[in-house]
Amino acid sequence: MNKGGGVAAVVEQRELAGPVPSGASVRVMRGFFEGLELPVDRDWMVVGRGHGADLLITEPTISRAHAAIGFDGEEFFVEDLGSTNGTAVNGKRKPRTALNTGDEIQLGKLCLRVTLPSVR
Repeated sequence: MNKGGGVAAVVEQRELAGPVPSGASVRVMRGFFEGLELPVDRDWMVVGRGHGADLLITEPTISRAHAAIGFDGEEFFVEDLGSTNGTAVNGKRKPRTALNTGDEIQLGKLCLRVTLPSVR
């Protein structure tokens, strides 16, 4: 769980990256919302079960502000936001991971597959 005041506190800790390349998306592969596909059209998109999350998932294994998916001006990434159950990309847990098309992000019981445009 994020100890720093929830989603609002997390948003204040980052800087804007500029325009986000179009065509990025995440698709729920496993979990209650299986098949749901959402565009990643912002430089910072919070996934969690809290009301302030951009992708609100009411799943008990997801923290209120579990992770953020975003674009830092050079690459797309996923960053764990101090979640209880952690965030893994392709089975490996790191605080922040650069993303590639086809990567699978595990957030609690939720599994997301990433589709990205070419950014170079």
